[in-house]
Amino acid sequence: MGKDASPVHGAATNTGGPVLVAGTYTDTIAAGDKKYYRVRLDAKSNAFVSTVLAPPPATKVGLMDGIRVSLASLDGTECSSGDTVVFASNTARPLAGYGTRRIQANGPCQRAGEYLYTVARTGSANSGSKAWPIELKYMSEPGLKSDAVAPTAPTKWSSKAPVPPKTLAKPVIGGTGFNDAAPVGEGAWKDEIRPGESRFYKVPVGWGQQLFVDAEMANSGTDQQPVVVDGVRMALYNTARGLADSEQTQYSGKPSVLELGTAPASFSNRFGAKPEAVSALRFSGWYYVQLTLDRQVAQSVPMRLSVSVEGDERPGPEYDGDPVKAGFGISDADKEAVRPGGESLTMQTIGFTGIGIGTLLLLSLGGWTIVAHRRHLQ
Repeated sequence: MGKDASPVHGAATNTGGPVLVAGTYTDTIAAGDKKYYRVRLDAKSNAFVSTVLAPPPATKVGLMDGIRVSLASLDGTECSSGDTVVFASNTARPLAGYGTRRIQANGPCQRAGEYLYTVARTGSANSGSKAWPIELKYMSEPGLKSDAVAPTAPTKWSSKAPVPPKTLAKPVIGGTGFNDAAPVGEGAWKDEIRPGESRFYKVPVGWGQQLFVDAEMANSGTDQQPVVVDGVRMALYNTARGLADSEQTQYSGKPSVLELGTAPASFSNRFGAKPEAVSALRFSGWYYVQLTLDRQVAQSVPMRLSVSVEGDERPGPEYDGDPVKAGFGISDADKEAVRPGGESLTMQTIGFTGIGIGTLLLLSLGGWTIVAHRRHLQ
């Protein structure tokens, strides 16, 4: 979780609730609860408000336990379709959803003012009475200049994955969540993942570029096969923590591979009726790859991550503001972080001895993943 996150307490009714400005916040939510927050929007920026539900590891969860989030006007008009996510398994891990407000002609929620952001915990009360931590993040993407024309998406591109790079894999230690995700660039990387653990990595993707990621899970190295229910899963999130795509496979101790590929990143992907795997590629910036090994697997698994960024970087839209400062786009430092010889690409492991309750809450928000079915590029 971000070190600058502020604790807040959502209200039980729509007439209350703390006011959120751009930034990161922490709260908790119990089974059956619905919490309200107020978000101040201007009349020219696109808004993205996300929530990560983070039950402690090994917590008992139901298949339909999860959250529903919504961003709406004070009269209840939703700014976008509400996002509902559930575990769809008995393994505790994070669930992430977001509500959005896009500036568009004749669209909802176009006026400046206060709006309601709600987070409801759904599912069975059998998941326990304890409140689970949540992390909320509000990001405001600058609008375009008044005379700017939105760039068009590339018309010639292929969803066929390139041949993975045939290079020696460099060691990397994935982060525990979005905030400490390990930066990786093109090439091959090696890590190891334990049962019930998630590892996060982030890749800078420019306008017009496609991201392809292969995750190879090693064999167990023994004759005894691990017990499996769900196995291993990989998810890809955009800059605003919106799910772009996911893949999952069974793992029985034999080598297995997960593959994800994207459409080119384009500002125009947000317009029209497009599958989420395309519309989520609406930003230039960091894209987050998360690998999760279900806790039913009996032992740690070595893995190799192959990363390819295809296509020449294209000019972006004429923003009426600094997108990189707002958390969107790629800086020179971002590019340097993934170049050979750049800043360190490994993360420090975190020890839990002597950690206080407050710090445990912050750390508990880091290492889980959203559960979703793969959405194929169309």
